[in-house]
Amino acid sequence: MSFIQSNLINLLAVCWFVVCWGGYTRYATWKGRDTACLASVLHLYREDWMRRMLLRDNRIADASVIGNLERNASFFASSTLIILAGILTVLGASDRALSLLADLPLVQQASQSMSEIKLLCLAMVFIYAFFTFSWCMRQYNFAAVLVGSAPMIGERHVSEQERKAFALRAARVISLAANQFNFGLRSYYFGLALLSWFINPWLFMAMSTGVVLVLYRREFHSDVLEVMVFTPTEAPLAEANKEPQV
Repeated sequence: MSFIQSNLINLLAVCWFVVCWGGYTRYATWKGRDTACLASVLHLYREDWMRRMLLRDNRIADASVIGNLERNASFFASSTLIILAGILTVLGASDRALSLLADLPLVQQASQSMSEIKLLCLAMVFIYAFFTFSWCMRQYNFAAVLVGSAPMIGERHVSEQERKAFALRAARVISLAANQFNFGLRSYYFGLALLSWFINPWLFMAMSTGVVLVLYRREFHSDVLEVMVFTPTEAPLAEANKEPQV
C-alpha cells in the first residue's frame, strides 16, 4: 500500500496510457465499419487489385508488391529486436541511467525500482510490436501463396463466382496483414510517448493523448485519405461530351 500511495500519479499515468491505446484501437475498429478511413478505403483498393490480377497472365509485379510489403514488416521487426536489446542493456545498468536522467531539467526524481518498472513497461510495448510485425510477415507469406494459386484466365473449370470469391479472400488476407502492420506502428508511436514517462508522469499522459489525436487525424481526416476517396467523375464526362474542335 505504501508503494501504491507513493506512486499514485504513476499508476494513474499507466492507466491513462492503456485507456488511450486500447480505447483508440477499439474506437478505430468500430468507426471504420461505417466511416471512410485509411483501412477501409485501402481494403477496397486491394479488392480491385486482386480482381485485376485475375485478368493478367503475368503476376510477377503482384508478387513483387507483396514482397516489398513483407520487407517493410521485416525491417521493423529487426529494428524492434535492436530496440529491445538496448532496453535490456539499460535495465542492467539502471543506476547509471538514473544518474544521467537526474542531470536533465524538468525530470521528476524516481526510485530505482520505479525506473526499472518503466523500462519493463517499455520493453513490453516493443515485445508486442515484434509479435505484430512477425505475424504481419507470415500473413504476407500467406498472401504470396494465394497469388501463386490464383486461377489463370483460360481455366474453364473455374467459374466467375469462384474468381470473385478468390479476389475477396485474397484481399482480406492482405488487409489482415496490413492491419497487423498498423498495430505495430501504433506500438511504436505509443512507445515513443512512454519515453516521456521518464521525465514526468503528467507529460506522459499528455503525450499519450497527443498520440491518439495524431492517429485519429491521420486515419480519418488526412489529406491522403481525401485523395483516395475522391473520384473525379463529372469532369472527365464533361470533357468526353465536348464536341471535337476542327
